[in-house]
Amino acid sequence: MSFAEIKQWVIGAVFGVFAVLLAVLPLQGTQHLLAPVGKDLPTTPDDFLPTVRLVIFTDTHNHHDRVANAIDTAYAMFDTAAPYAGVDGFFCLGDFSSVGEESAYINYANTIKAHVREETPIITIHGNHEFKNDNYRDYFSAHFDHDFDTVTTINGFSCIAFSGERSTTEWTFTPRSLKWLSDSIKTAEKNRTDGRAIFVFQHPHPWGTVYGSTVWGDPQLNPIFSGHPALVDFSGHSHYPMNDPRSINQSTYTAVGCGAMEYFELDNNYLPGQHPDGYDPANQMTVLEADNDGSVRIQGYDLLSDTYFCEYYIDNVNDCRSYTYGYNNMALHDKAPVFPNDAKAAAARNENGEWVLCFSEAQAAPGFIVHEYNVTILDDKNKPCYHENLVNDYFVIDGDDTAAFKIGADTLESGKTYKLLVVAESAYHKLSKPLVVTFTAQ
Repeated sequence: MSFAEIKQWVIGAVFGVFAVLLAVLPLQGTQHLLAPVGKDLPTTPDDFLPTVRLVIFTDTHNHHDRVANAIDTAYAMFDTAAPYAGVDGFFCLGDFSSVGEESAYINYANTIKAHVREETPIITIHGNHEFKNDNYRDYFSAHFDHDFDTVTTINGFSCIAFSGERSTTEWTFTPRSLKWLSDSIKTAEKNRTDGRAIFVFQHPHPWGTVYGSTVWGDPQLNPIFSGHPALVDFSGHSHYPMNDPRSINQSTYTAVGCGAMEYFELDNNYLPGQHPDGYDPANQMTVLEADNDGSVRIQGYDLLSDTYFCEYYIDNVNDCRSYTYGYNNMALHDKAPVFPNDAKAAAARNENGEWVLCFSEAQAAPGFIVHEYNVTILDDKNKPCYHENLVNDYFVIDGDDTAAFKIGADTLESGKTYKLLVVAESAYHKLSKPLVVTFTAQ
């Protein structure tokens, strides 16, 4: 190994350790500051009339069929929408490949050429998976018709798309590229009119903002974005579901996590890397609408169920004092989940011989979620025979009101009666009253 390779390895290792340390810090620790608390959460007014509509997707990882479906669905949804029709642009936030292979560029480029209309701009940026290949710049130039980093004006709105340059590792950007990002934001602020928002699109989350950003965020972005209230930033990378209300965060600007189009990842009590049943497939896109006066509506759309699953409205992005989506304010409005009065439980073996535990789901406050369940099973002597925190499949939109979890092959005995204790926990760590029911293992 050469000296240069050793140097790069050491730098990468140090950065990796730093990232791990950041990851174990509580997310809300960085979000408690600055944003006001006590404000009502807004709803989109009936007279909201956008002057721009953009559709965003991220982390497709060679699922070009899902890209095609997102584009086709967006056109079908908005071609005749009233009072404002049409899609004004598409943005892909990177990781359209597995390891930056040129075949992925070719297949992705062919997909968007076949499905995006000539009059609709589509801007694609690089993610860290594209940075895995040393030829990422050459491939980009060969297969896309816009600059690596680019500012596109759409209906008067500055849309800053930042691929950046790979620094010592695929996780870091060069100072030169970060300067381009900072300068572009300042220029957009200087040139904007009528209070319009400024939109930024890049792959990793700014660290310590949205759900997933303490593990999959980049602290290099934070000082660049901070102090720019008009800025609304859209990012991917984490694969953390957009269903989670922590996927929007406001402090001195607005950050939005856009989910993924190829599997979900979650955490469990801050432990990342959780992939519960139903985590794949994933197919979420973001619909962004804005008016010239600084009002913005952001909606999450699930392409698997053809359903909107979240909506956030910002009355005026230019006024930090009016922000409502700070961590503390969202936590204030979140409520403890509630189990139905007639809640039931059951357990049976599946075709693989594993016990599957089912119980009635707890209901979250409107606009919020049940993130996980703390489950304890007691035997007929009141001794615990099972205890686990189980991540809820809130990211699967299927209308099902029953929680179901595989709990192993040797946990229960057929014919025996057990007592189940379950506490539901919301995204902001509000705990339900315990559900206590008995069931007989079948």
